Amino acid sequence: MKNKTDTKLHNFKLRFAEEKDVPLIMQFIKELASYEKLSHQVVATEEMLMESLFTQKAAEVIIGEYENEPVGFALFFHNFSTFLGRPGIYLEDLYVKPEMRGKGIGKLMLSFLGKLAVERGCGRLEWWCINWNEPSIEFYKSIGAVPMDEWTVFRVCDDALTDLANTYESD
Repeated sequence: MKNKTDTKLHNFKLRFAEEKDVPLIMQFIKELASYEKLSHQVVATEEMLMESLFTQKAAEVIIGEYENEPVGFALFFHNFSTFLGRPGIYLEDLYVKPEMRGKGIGKLMLSFLGKLAVERGCGRLEWWCINWNEPSIEFYKSIGAVPMDEWTVFRVCDDALTDLANTYESD
């Protein structure tokens, strides 16, 4: 796949992020956190993103550009389904600037990730959506996404993660 990919939307292109995009990615993360009323939870730094995205290659990012200006991003990584016996793509975040919403950009970004998942032999593309975001939930349902209401998300972090790690005994 070329670095810049034309889309069906005139003047909109998608490309994989490069190291020089770290400040832009950080900006998008802060904008998304503000939209979700979670700015207080952002502890990521540009240095952390550089290490995680480009040194460890723990995740990938695509950047959406309209008329050569960045207007959105999607950060994703591979997971694995033991039941399918195949990898999947987990979309951690998708963000489109508010003034660019309603133009089909989010759908094109999801479509790109769907195509990437198929090309990479993945069995799923999945993500979470915050419960109060009804416009996004309706949009996701309109493209065939199914909410997994029978599953509960669990998380261990901060002191609880450290405590859990400290309970491991090695010989």
